[in-house]
Amino acid sequence: MAVIRTSLVDLKVNGNGAYAFLAQPDDDQKHPGVVMIQEWWGIEPHIQDLAQKLATEGFIVAVPDLYHGKIATEPNDALKMMMTMIHEKMDRAIKEITGALETLKAMPSVEPKKLGLIGFCVGGLLTYKVAERYADLAAAVPFYAGGYDPQPENVAHVTAPILAIYGRYDESIPMEQVEKVERVYKEASKDITVKVYDAGHAFLNPMHGMGNEKAAAEAWPLAVRFLKEKLS
Repeated sequence: MAVIRTSLVDLKVNGNGAYAFLAQPDDDQKHPGVVMIQEWWGIEPHIQDLAQKLATEGFIVAVPDLYHGKIATEPNDALKMMMTMIHEKMDRAIKEITGALETLKAMPSVEPKKLGLIGFCVGGLLTYKVAERYADLAAAVPFYAGGYDPQPENVAHVTAPILAIYGRYDESIPMEQVEKVERVYKEASKDITVKVYDAGHAFLNPMHGMGNEKAAAEAWPLAVRFLKEKLS
């Protein structure tokens, strides 16, 4: 059984208050680094649990707290917080995610220096957005990323291979949107693999009545294998 060490790390961006939850193997070895991006709830126990699960697989994982200490427990509050972030504070969120990537890259225990990025729900959207802007990614894994409308001029800047994961019965993400994402990336000759499971939105998260054990049991190991392969 692996031993995981957790801590908080200052991201030194956007003034005071920007920090990340850090989970890493409790050893003196070098490990690949991954930034994980929250769902619309914030850094709730589910996201911390996923970060620790990923750390047990041999990664150093940073989760920037894009809500700065706030966690939504009701969907209406989560929606308001997410919409504020997307429409008013998107640049701040991207800057803090980039700050988490740069913080990992600067850690002596993180090797290689090309990093992984994984996000869920609005974090999946932000995964795509950061991949369009940040060159030092070895892999990006957006889970059920709603609201992403890729434009060829932005996709042209993506350098990382992408594993995009969706639920077929996700009422917030029409299959036409998923097909467009795949089409635009492939027309730009980008490395993208799209996997669609027989599940709804947020199927990895059992905390809010949205989990799907069968889909989660397939999708999570696939994501871990993808990150290990690309960051090895």
